[in-house]
Amino acid sequence: MKKLALHWKILIGMISGIIFGFILNSIDGGKDIVTNWVKPFGTIFINLLKLIAVPLILASLIKGISELKDISKIKQMGLRTMIIYMTTTLVAIIIGLGIVNFVKPGVGMQKATIEKIKQKYENSSGVVDKLTKATAQNNTTPLQALVDIFPSNIFEALANASMLQIIFYAIFIGICLLLIPEDKAKPLMLFFDSLNEVVMKMVDLIMLFAPYAVFALLANVIVSFNDVEILIKLLAYAFCVVSGLVLMIGFYLILISFYTKKSPIWFLNQISPAQLLAFSTSSSAATLPVTMERVEEHLGVDKEVSGFVLPVGATINMDGTSLYQAIAAVFIMQVIWPEGLTFSNQLTIVATALLASIGSAAVPSAGMVMLVVVLESIGFPADLLPIGLALIFAVDRPLDMCRTTVNVTGDATVSMLIAKSLNKLKTPQPKEWNDNYKK
Repeated sequence: MKKLALHWKILIGMISGIIFGFILNSIDGGKDIVTNWVKPFGTIFINLLKLIAVPLILASLIKGISELKDISKIKQMGLRTMIIYMTTTLVAIIIGLGIVNFVKPGVGMQKATIEKIKQKYENSSGVVDKLTKATAQNNTTPLQALVDIFPSNIFEALANASMLQIIFYAIFIGICLLLIPEDKAKPLMLFFDSLNEVVMKMVDLIMLFAPYAVFALLANVIVSFNDVEILIKLLAYAFCVVSGLVLMIGFYLILISFYTKKSPIWFLNQISPAQLLAFSTSSSAATLPVTMERVEEHLGVDKEVSGFVLPVGATINMDGTSLYQAIAAVFIMQVIWPEGLTFSNQLTIVATALLASIGSAAVPSAGMVMLVVVLESIGFPADLLPIGLALIFAVDRPLDMCRTTVNVTGDATVSMLIAKSLNKLKTPQPKEWNDNYKK
């Protein structure tokens, strides 16, 4: 009997989790059962992925950079990566603005609906938390984002999982390994090579638990959502976001087909476990170890490329988030600030969303924090900000799951494009968790 592919197991886990969540949500005490006895297994899974994310980034980046043998190759790869990431993000924002201006989901929304949403969510802890974080972001100096890249204490950076600081430190070590005698560099290179192999094997083992974990995660999402009426009234807005995200994936598949000459269906089959995990966890950072494993072993991208492109992408490539910010900003203006819908303001949204994507954390709902920054850049009235966030807060989690899937898909796409351009796209060599296990 043919072994069931991992992505099918995860999909079965997701569907079962959704059904289980709806069943438990309809009985007394069901929500408490999921929260107390099911959700923890999903949390354990995410913790395990986060546990290996930092050592994986450190090991793969140092290994990849040190094996380039030529510092000029780092510049070449880095420049191409940044250009392609910024280009795909720009395309995402333009797609988002095109859809929301065509559909106009916020035009004609009933005042009673707006008032109900306002009363329910305006003063909620979630909205207040997002506004507080956005205020802290706005109070920084113009070059603070640049300053934050350089760590003063690498152990603190590792403990806090400060991705940009870890990436900088890893690249710095990798460059220094290129500049010292090979016999001196080899022991450290071998150490990180071994560490990389160990962590990748950890990914294989953790993924054995994935179908059960996504069951727990999706069941918890379902029982956590309890206002179907508001969801229905926001369907037009949600439709715009999801449609834009689907178009963005279509754009990726066109790039894969025409540039790498690979089948789009094959690409989706190979990357689907990472996509499904991104959907379940809403975190591209937590999904990063799985993304790297799928890209290297199943798409055939050389470790020199994936070790650099994917960690950078998990930090600065937020195509799905940028598309969402464009649609959400215009939707909010259509509902409560239609006079702000000028062409110049929409151009400002393009520029600000593009820059904000670099500063978005790779964690759940970070996009909403950056949305406040985008809205403030066009002079959106401060007193209307809580109402604006309240309008979209009810459906933010399911949409966050969808846009994170696009973020991860974009990272995998760009890694293939860079690998193809550098002649680093090889024949895939998938590994199993028990390849070296002796019974």
